[in-house]
Amino acid sequence: MTPTRDPLDPIAALCERLKLPEVGRLAATRAEQAAAAQWTYTAYLADLLDAEVATRQTRYVRSHTQMARLPFHKTLEHFDFALQPTLDERQVRQLATLQWVDAADNLIVLGPPGVGKTHILVAMAMQAIYARIPVYCVTIQDLVADLRKAWDENRFAARLATYTRPRLLCIDEVGYLPLNTLEANLFFRVVAARYEHGSLALTSNKGFTEWGAVFGDPVLATAILDRLVHHSTILNIRGDSYRLREKRQAGLFGEAAARPPLTSGNTATP
Repeated sequence: MTPTRDPLDPIAALCERLKLPEVGRLAATRAEQAAAAQWTYTAYLADLLDAEVATRQTRYVRSHTQMARLPFHKTLEHFDFALQPTLDERQVRQLATLQWVDAADNLIVLGPPGVGKTHILVAMAMQAIYARIPVYCVTIQDLVADLRKAWDENRFAARLATYTRPRLLCIDEVGYLPLNTLEANLFFRVVAARYEHGSLALTSNKGFTEWGAVFGDPVLATAILDRLVHHSTILNIRGDSYRLREKRQAGLFGEAAARPPLTSGNTATP
């Protein structure tokens, strides 16, 4: 007796050729559901294609999140705005629409340690990845160490492309350690190369008046700030550290813990 041929075999073969694995995997099951629920042919096809798109998006987000080298994976849904009243939640959620990335503008997040600056940076990076915008994240120390090594090996121009190619470059921890003359100049080269071509998002625990000490040269710091701030939004978080708050709640030390203020104001420029 000749075995009955599965009528969906040709679909599976075609899906393999067209690289539609999710459609091929679900075609039979969804056909049964469609028959039972009396879906139209259009609804059945749309359901299969939607599953394929969703699977591809999940795979894309997973792989590009790894490629972006995020320090952790958090979105704005994990951010407790109630604990940072100086931060305008509506403004931050508007920034998550990424219109500033479309315009090649910048985002600068200032504040003392532990107030959620890196969380906001990562949330914006995650939002960009969901929107299929190329992203790369790095601390300023890792960036200048990488570029200095390339400089010493006479391959700086090629390595610089790593930091100019992504539409969004996230740089964390500006100001935690001072840079020497060469490192400051290499960082300036990155900022200058991206100016009005690609977006920068960075965090700093120093107010702008202290950047001269960070970069070892007030003139160079002014040149860097001129390019960063020209088309930018500046968020200044003046709240308390999440980590210190948790320790106080645990009774490890009193309310007199230091809360270092920033010297720059909470401003936004178009």
